[in-house]
Amino acid sequence: MRAIEHIAYGTPNVLRLTQVEPPVPGERDVLIRIIATTVTAAEAAMRRGEPRWGRVVLGFTRPRQRMRRLGMELAGEVAAVGAGVTRFKPGDRVSGFTGFGLGAYAEYKCMPEDGSLALMPANVTFEQAAAAVDGATTALFFLRDQAKVRPGRRVLIVGASGSVGTYAVQLAKHLGAHVTAVCGTRNTALIAELGADHVIDYTKEDFTANGERYDVVFDTIAGSSFRACRGSLTPKGCYVPTTGLHNVPLVWLTALTGGRRVVGGMSVNKADLLVYLRDLIERDQLRIVIDRTYPLERIAEAHRHVDTGHKTGNVVITVG
Repeated sequence: MRAIEHIAYGTPNVLRLTQVEPPVPGERDVLIRIIATTVTAAEAAMRRGEPRWGRVVLGFTRPRQRMRRLGMELAGEVAAVGAGVTRFKPGDRVSGFTGFGLGAYAEYKCMPEDGSLALMPANVTFEQAAAAVDGATTALFFLRDQAKVRPGRRVLIVGASGSVGTYAVQLAKHLGAHVTAVCGTRNTALIAELGADHVIDYTKEDFTANGERYDVVFDTIAGSSFRACRGSLTPKGCYVPTTGLHNVPLVWLTALTGGRRVVGGMSVNKADLLVYLRDLIERDQLRIVIDRTYPLERIAEAHRHVDTGHKTGNVVITVG
């Protein structure tokens, strides 16, 4: 089968199209014929070997063997199942998240039946389904499950035009919040269309200096910090970052104060989240934003675009 691999850290030029043996499903595994995957900012960082502390997992001087084939989001058809699989059958159209198992930059991928895998929404393409996995589930996990967003809450979303951000705007509104979104000039109209009550152009206004207070500041791109956002929080408000090792001790420390706090966590198994989101998508209550689509052979171009830091929504790769 065709796959994209890299044996060194660096620019998108390190990505190489190779021919490898397809995986064989175990007793509780599902073999998926991948039709679409994506390029995320996280995968672009892994390709570069960043952050440096992440090389403990990725490999210190070069990618470990199991980390050389990137790709965390996928959509495709079940090609075969192990003898013990009961949730899926050949022919099922599925979408899923491989996590640190990676491997979606290929024509086939095995995933455990009880992993982050679900039937994809019936009313979207494979490309759309692949683009509605990690960003959407991450936004739902942090807003609904961690920050406990509910009707009447004031939520500010930093990085509203990215993959997580475009879903966060919509999901915060779905949860009943008043939403203020922060993005660049070229995306302000789109973010307003997605439902934001107020849009701040970060090139013209600093949200930390406008005197407004929010119950939740959801930083989807590590574009700010608890220290910078503390003054923008209500007395019991929370700063919710999706990344940043330095935020881990702040989660523990601020939990002891009873005031403004940092809320963190990690969405490990996304199966239930995918089912929840599938229902919203099938009811046309969640819009999937795709910036660009590339074939597998041009995945280096996709990485170059993601490296600019200015993608809008999702960058999709067609595989099948």
